[in-house]
Amino acid sequence: MAKKVRDATLSEYVAEILKRSVYEKGEMLEVVVAEAPDLPGCLTQAPTFEEARENLVDAIEVWLMSGLRSGEDPPIVNGCRLAITTAPQGPSAKPRSRLKA
Repeated sequence: MAKKVRDATLSEYVAEILKRSVYEKGEMLEVVVAEAPDLPGCLTQAPTFEEARENLVDAIEVWLMSGLRSGEDPPIVNGCRLAITTAPQGPSAKPRSRLKA
């Protein structure tokens, strides 16, 4: 039986990604490397765990926005799909975010 997929807000989606994130001490430098394995190539580093986690949240958001601008669908993470709305089209349309906050 397939697991049910639910739509998630940006903050819920990021929280699911953070649950599976990996943190390691740097091999050559005194840093903490933070990686989001669900998002290929999404990683960062900082001097402390707390800063690495904060940087990772920023990196996740940049990774997602870059993919959305390229027309890619974000991966389903822990049964969560990022809820995306369609922006209005046409000259009278007001710009809106495509992500539910």
